[in-house]
Amino acid sequence: MIRAVVSMRGVALARTTVLARAATLVRAGVRGYATPNTKTEETKSLIESKRQASLAGGGTKRISVQHSKGKLTARERIDLLLDPHTFREYDAFVEHSCTDFGMSSNKITGDGVVTGVGKVNGRTVFVFSQDFTVFGGSLSQTFAQKVCKIMDRAIQAGAPVIGLNDSGGARIQEGVDSLAGYANIFQRNVLASGVVPQISLVMGPCAGGAVYSPALTDFVFMVRNTSHLFVTGPDVVKAVTNESVTQEELGGASVHTRKSGVAHGAFDNDVEALARTRELLSYLPQSNREPVDTRYTADPIDRADVALDTIVPTDSHRAYDIKDVVRRIVDDGRMFEIMEDFARNIVVGFARLGGQSVGIVGNQPLVSSGVLDIDASVKAARFVRFCDAFNIPLVTFVDVPGFLPGTQQEHNGIIREGAKLLYAYAEATVPKIAITTRKAYGGAQCVMSSKQLRGDVNFAWPTAELAVMGAKGAVEILWRNDPEGRVRAEAEYTRLFANPLPAAQRGYLDDIIQPSETRMRIIEELEILKTKKLVNPPKKHDNMPL
Repeated sequence: MIRAVVSMRGVALARTTVLARAATLVRAGVRGYATPNTKTEETKSLIESKRQASLAGGGTKRISVQHSKGKLTARERIDLLLDPHTFREYDAFVEHSCTDFGMSSNKITGDGVVTGVGKVNGRTVFVFSQDFTVFGGSLSQTFAQKVCKIMDRAIQAGAPVIGLNDSGGARIQEGVDSLAGYANIFQRNVLASGVVPQISLVMGPCAGGAVYSPALTDFVFMVRNTSHLFVTGPDVVKAVTNESVTQEELGGASVHTRKSGVAHGAFDNDVEALARTRELLSYLPQSNREPVDTRYTADPIDRADVALDTIVPTDSHRAYDIKDVVRRIVDDGRMFEIMEDFARNIVVGFARLGGQSVGIVGNQPLVSSGVLDIDASVKAARFVRFCDAFNIPLVTFVDVPGFLPGTQQEHNGIIREGAKLLYAYAEATVPKIAITTRKAYGGAQCVMSSKQLRGDVNFAWPTAELAVMGAKGAVEILWRNDPEGRVRAEAEYTRLFANPLPAAQRGYLDDIIQPSETRMRIIEELEILKTKKLVNPPKKHDNMPL
């Protein structure tokens, strides 16, 4: 015991000696020797300076240039997109590792993209926002790694991914590393497809390989006059084809929302684009593993709108607006339309019925009589497949005279493109309700969520006509050699087929309903179909006609 006491006293004496020596060295100003608190403060100061550098982006001057173009900064966009004070940033301290072309001495903390997680309307979303003030938003290897990290996390967590694109393209100084970065992002886009919603906002330039990430996502929105999407820019086009074209003419918002169909919508400024994205997210589930939230509505389920009883003209050659029909049926008359300016002969979008989110598809009699053509088929097929992937019920309003005839459509592949819409409806396992308001002719009748394509409920209004073709066209074929008998035959054909009764008698329609009761009947069926179970045969993947 005496030895133990002596030993303990020795340890205490040694410790006192070391501390005294340390204090002497500090007072003497020995270099490299500091108290633990001083070292921690220095580290904290360095961390804070790096954090402030990341927050500053490309600096005040470049931010001013960004604002002068009518564009917000990467961080300002995130602040407007997400609920206040919910953003948590990842990888704020990341810097590129390139050493070529003087890049080793040209580093900006954050490396041109802001990534993280936050909330929209109280629900988790992952976001990346490209910063044009840092190296023109160009993509480096580390930039891509930041984006891939949050995409991986989104898939694991089951939450939407939103990309705010404003980039000059690949960082040339990094060569093939930059291209590999793009490919890694594309791979994540494909893996996330059908698992979590992916939304791309193009809010500045997006050129070259960069365009394919937005193209792989579910929805692409652009900002008028400030955003551009193209594979090759005006200078390359001029060199190769000798065609002079501006950026706006080549890949502006008007081009991609009206002509190419690449973009699903365009807005006047960044603020509107971000606000509308928040609205869109309210109609979508977090992932394919979750249902869409049901929202309270003061709109009565049994609300009858008598205006619907006379909204379809008795003259089948007169047009009406299918959007008016939809708004009178859905909750609060509200619909979020997708691709409003492209293929306007068909209408697609999201709405609610009894508080439940649904996908709306409807032929538009105001435009080309609602005929199905190549663009309309592709537009609707893409939308139907999205709804099916994310368990959103489909409500289809049918008034279609057939597929558009002509050499242009045939030579450009209307057979293949029209088959896409047929395929989309046929493979869909979500609840499918169809209402035929007037014409349903020929093959187009089969395509538009018919009973034979596993339609759950098929209603018709009294004004509906389900037939191979219209009466006039039919009698011209059947009585081609009897001109005098055509008038009498047309009346007979109309009596037999220009009404919904024959289809109902054969079980192809579940009921013929009063238009004013449509809202109530759809909501009743949606409630029943909440427990629907339908599984397609097991397969590696399908082989739809691409």
